[in-house]
Amino acid sequence: MTDLLEIRNLKIGATSYPPGEPPREVTLVHGVSLTLAKGRVMGLIGESGAGKSTIGLAAMAYGRGGAQITGGEVLLNGTDILQSGPAGLRALRGKRVTYVAQSAAAAFNPSRRLMKQVIETTLAAGVPSAEAEARAVALFAKLGLPNPETIGRRYPHQVSGGQLQRVMTAMALCPGPELVVFDEPTTALDVTTQIDVLAAIKEAIRDTGVAALYISHDLAVVAQVADEIMVLRNGRMVECGPTSQIIHAPQQDYTRDLVSVRQKDHPAKPPGTTALLSIRGVSARYPGVPVDVLKGITLDLAPGQTLAVVGESGSGKSTLARAITGLLPPSQGEILFDGRALTPKLAGRNQDDLRELQMIYQMADTAMNPRQTVGTIIGRPLQFYFGLRGAQKRKRILELLEEIELGAGFADRYPAELSGGQKQRVCIARALAAKPRLILCDEVTSALDPLVADGILKLLLDLQREEGVAYLFITHDLATVRAIADRIAVMYRGKVVRSGPKAEVLAPPFDDYTDLLLSSAPEMRQGWLEEVIAHRKMAAGGN
Repeated sequence: MTDLLEIRNLKIGATSYPPGEPPREVTLVHGVSLTLAKGRVMGLIGESGAGKSTIGLAAMAYGRGGAQITGGEVLLNGTDILQSGPAGLRALRGKRVTYVAQSAAAAFNPSRRLMKQVIETTLAAGVPSAEAEARAVALFAKLGLPNPETIGRRYPHQVSGGQLQRVMTAMALCPGPELVVFDEPTTALDVTTQIDVLAAIKEAIRDTGVAALYISHDLAVVAQVADEIMVLRNGRMVECGPTSQIIHAPQQDYTRDLVSVRQKDHPAKPPGTTALLSIRGVSARYPGVPVDVLKGITLDLAPGQTLAVVGESGSGKSTLARAITGLLPPSQGEILFDGRALTPKLAGRNQDDLRELQMIYQMADTAMNPRQTVGTIIGRPLQFYFGLRGAQKRKRILELLEEIELGAGFADRYPAELSGGQKQRVCIARALAAKPRLILCDEVTSALDPLVADGILKLLLDLQREEGVAYLFITHDLATVRAIADRIAVMYRGKVVRSGPKAEVLAPPFDDYTDLLLSSAPEMRQGWLEEVIAHRKMAAGGN
């Protein structure tokens, strides 16, 4: 089989500008090589900073964020595209090699209809307008989009996130490329939508015969679409081989760690006899919205336990957290904390209520002031709730940094100097500074790489054992649920459709939605996605 893409000894560098120091050159990719045949898919997997996207973009002879290709060759059908020059690259990008980004919403112009954007590069390649539109409609149908003949007339905001991701895939396939680079195309999607998009991508790749690089940090997702997998770390190849080998017989410790993370199961603690948090018949709606977003929610959480709230986007998970914190006062029902009714509005709660109930957000980047040091960020609740100042406050800040396994040296750093996992640990320390009894964790690991997320989950479990804190853990990732939860509540369209101890909720018989949710969590084996597709077709009465 002839190789379509061959990357030889690729080296990529950039200039770093450390605060208060002279600029220095850093190496992002250290001599990576790979080959990819027509019709085949190679998965590139690894943590943030591993070089996945940098290598994927190099397949288009492109370096973003100041990155420069400093050595090696990138051969497409035997021709080194690094030597193509500006005119050659214009003829290559968007036509022979195309790109599907992680965030479809950011990739589209909100003021232009979808069809015009999908066929733009196809028209630039000299294809007549009628033929380009016919190609687009055929791809819309192949990718399972509703009303393929007319969906192109809509604007980006008039379709869902999963639909927009499939439209972007159609845009990449429309020019008839030889190679498509998929850069984390399902990371921002909830679990049920993710499977729909994965299935559409896999079928489109198979039917068009295009070659693809599929970039992700989730090995279970990559296993569904890739023929081969390259594992990367710190810009170097750790391991490369057929998907079955990487999953079932990994050769390197780092790869074995990636595989084992998806298989961890936290033994649930015995049920508590009293409730720390009691939610009784709570309904809530947003101002100006005529219908309830939460509909009669009733749940209990015992001290020192973890309740995982799971469901797809729009099910009401984060809205429930807003109601508990008082940011969205319930229209009906009540919320009890340690037996006392919480005032519905945040502004009416006393200092103890505020202190004992803390929240950690999904995006640590936006949850911290970039102009404040880590010490200032962690120290604010110490001063607000306990009046600590000076040396006493500094001593407690350093103790909290030790608890989250960062150390005293981080106190004077700024958020921009931290990794994603380190930022989330600082947010955990800030919550712990208030000595809370309950922490609401809203998708706190969904933006993190598997091994970093695993470290955060271990930290939370250790802190729970030491401090006795309870967690209400909002997530759409079933692997995370197995790793941390004692109890589970499944939400769908503002209602709790199933709840109870973890072992009971994860065991059949299931209601239809819980069955769909559990069956949509990618498994680490090839052939699983095809089974899901076939099962769904049968359930829908298809052939």
